[in-house]
Amino acid sequence: MFTFKGTYSFSIDHKGRLSVPVKFRDKSDSPTGEHYVIARGFEGCLYVYPRDAWAQVEEKLSALKTISDPHARYFVRTLLSNAADSKIDKLGRITIPQNLLDLAGIKKDVVVRGVLEKIEIWDPEILKKYEESQPDSYEDVARQLLI
Repeated sequence: MFTFKGTYSFSIDHKGRLSVPVKFRDKSDSPTGEHYVIARGFEGCLYVYPRDAWAQVEEKLSALKTISDPHARYFVRTLLSNAADSKIDKLGRITIPQNLLDLAGIKKDVVVRGVLEKIEIWDPEILKKYEESQPDSYEDVARQLLI
């Protein structure tokens, strides 16, 4: 399974297009490597999933009890109504819809991070505030999670 890792700085152009890092485009192990789903993330970022990883998200969503649980209905409705398909163009860019850029507070500059099965897109200031707001250090969190 292909995983994303690394951090890159880019800019969104006036048409909402973002260059996908070259290392992220090399998905030769996936027949859908050029197709992505962009969705609202958490803590103010956007998530970008290759289509095969998005299929796993949809399986989890389908397992939620949307018939009886209003929280599940709200989450599924909100996530899916703010999701969009995108395909890498010949220049290695994906187009991010304006509503998603607005949700993430993205104007022009972005930080693109690989996080296992997905890519995160952050406005640099929102990412900085998120990182500064963490109550524990990286080492403390690692100790809590890995021990």
